[in-house]
Amino acid sequence: MLYLVSSDTDLDQAQMTTIYQRRCKVEEYHKSPKRNASMAKSSTKTLATQATHFFATVLAHTELEVLELKCGIGHFRLKAQLYAVGLKAMYQ
Repeated sequence: MLYLVSSDTDLDQAQMTTIYQRRCKVEEYHKSPKRNASMAKSSTKTLATQATHFFATVLAHTELEVLELKCGIGHFRLKAQLYAVGLKAMYQ
């Protein structure tokens, strides 16, 4: 069971549900680059290397978006499948 709580007492259930669904999509959008494109795993120190890492992360996330549109599979499942293909290639 999911309980939605808001400080806005003028919202009805449909409005709260709509806001919650939008929020979930925004959170998923921000979580994907962190987990699937390694945005949070940067050990860079200088501004130039940080900018390069950020650009590479955005580029990788864009590629995942394109693959998602082509294949109809979400980012997390795509990443798992790409890893599986890479591991098979490595062991062969």
